[in-house]
Amino acid sequence: MPLEKEKWDMNLLLTVLALTCFGVLMVFSASMYSASVEWGNEYHYFFKQLKAAIAGIFIMLIASYIPYQFYRRFAVLGIIVSVILLVLVFVPGIGWEVNNARRWINLRFMLFQPSELVKLAVILYMAHSLEQKKEKIRTFRDGILPYLVLAGILFVLIYKEPNLSTALIMLGIIFGMMFVAGVNLKYIVGLCAIGVVGAKILMQQISWRADRIAAMSDPWAYRLDEGWQIIQSLMGLGAGGVFGQGLGNGKQKLLFMPEVENDYILAHIGEELGLLGTLGVLFIFMYLIYRGVKIAINTPDRFGALLASGIMIMIGLQVIINVGVVTNCIPSTGIPLPFLSYGGTSLVINLFAMGILLNISRSSNTG
Repeated sequence: MPLEKEKWDMNLLLTVLALTCFGVLMVFSASMYSASVEWGNEYHYFFKQLKAAIAGIFIMLIASYIPYQFYRRFAVLGIIVSVILLVLVFVPGIGWEVNNARRWINLRFMLFQPSELVKLAVILYMAHSLEQKKEKIRTFRDGILPYLVLAGILFVLIYKEPNLSTALIMLGIIFGMMFVAGVNLKYIVGLCAIGVVGAKILMQQISWRADRIAAMSDPWAYRLDEGWQIIQSLMGLGAGGVFGQGLGNGKQKLLFMPEVENDYILAHIGEELGLLGTLGVLFIFMYLIYRGVKIAINTPDRFGALLASGIMIMIGLQVIINVGVVTNCIPSTGIPLPFLSYGGTSLVINLFAMGILLNISRSSNTG
């Protein structure tokens, strides 16, 4: 095992901390009015997000000191636990339903979303398995078939919640890591083509998903249902102009845009901080991904490189999809913007992943 450097990648650490603190601030700005109406306390969502941020940063710092090779021993166990947790979501009294979706487990003191943890478990398992197989990954039997079975099981369980967007991200992580590891490219291209066709079929099978596709093309035709949030998002981005309405002065959060602190927080940022604020956020995400990719490239061992790559694939896919939804470039989905959207499970898991990446950076030859 390579000797560790004395320090983390401080640029990565400061970037993550900046995004997390900014996210807590914007969650408060976006939710203060709706929280006062729904809960009689404008700090309701703010305090919950702040607690998650503090817990997540604490976990990130601990993880940054744990040698990343330590996680190898949990690679298979993590997948087994993931399947169990995804099944428990459907067990009455354990699983929790919100807005006709069963994606949470009720821990009494909080709602836990297993699919967020499953993404990290998949990254760990894929890094371990792909590294172990070495040149065998070029064959269909060793490089494709086992991961198709894994992808199929997890996809079905997450899709049934229903949560098609997270299920597709899961596939993206698996296929992306296979590509990075050097799996035969013709298989990857074929699987991606099948995935695109399959996703289109699944989206058209259920009426509300088909309506979301139609609403993307003409949101005003669906302005009272599926197009409502799209229209409000675009109006918020447009109203912000170049410099924004000013922090706290946004209008879409006054119950025009449902749950603006969640998946559409970027639209709120655009309204209050303008085009410059939005571009600033996107630039920070680009820099975060750049640091992660640099760590992956410069990590001397294959397991660490694959682990770092998987983490950045997960973050990158979520950013791309969320920005695409907010700007109406892709149909509306339920993918949060990492570190910024409201949601304790997502924030803690992402910070835990950053802690692992920070530890990898200690043995990576990055500047």
